[in-house]
Amino acid sequence: MTSPIDRIAQADEAAILALNNEHAAELSWLEAERLSFLLAEAFYARRIGDLEAFIMTFDQDANYDSPNFVWFRERYISFIYVDRVVVAAHARGRGHARRLYRNLFDHARSAGHALVTCEVNTDPPNPASDAFHAALGFVEVGDAVIHGGKKAVRYYVRQIAT
Repeated sequence: MTSPIDRIAQADEAAILALNNEHAAELSWLEAERLSFLLAEAFYARRIGDLEAFIMTFDQDANYDSPNFVWFRERYISFIYVDRVVVAAHARGRGHARRLYRNLFDHARSAGHALVTCEVNTDPPNPASDAFHAALGFVEVGDAVIHGGKKAVRYYVRQIAT
């Protein structure tokens, strides 16, 4: 049986925070208060099953100060920005990230959006994420060095039919 995709509820926040912070090198460390704020701003925030995976995204109007989100806002009028996607170690290889993206594409399309954006680290490198996003149809549109030179990223966009 396939685990359901559900909205992230306030009761999920402690587990979301723990899973996020296990992957802080790939994402960014969050404190509980910041996670609550981001979830309130999110366009689309979903989890699979008993927190096997989660995704958090924002539209162009979000009150969000991430340098990656700002990069897209400076270049695109309307978009959905994928801020983070995490799959728990015990749930990898089950297609959860792909399911979350497909569901996001449907949700974004229903809301009238035609562009989904994201970034992938180049330093530290994340070749598996590069390959995953390419397989989903994302194309590279830029890069940046952020956080005072501590991280480098590659920016991607994917058009979705509306």
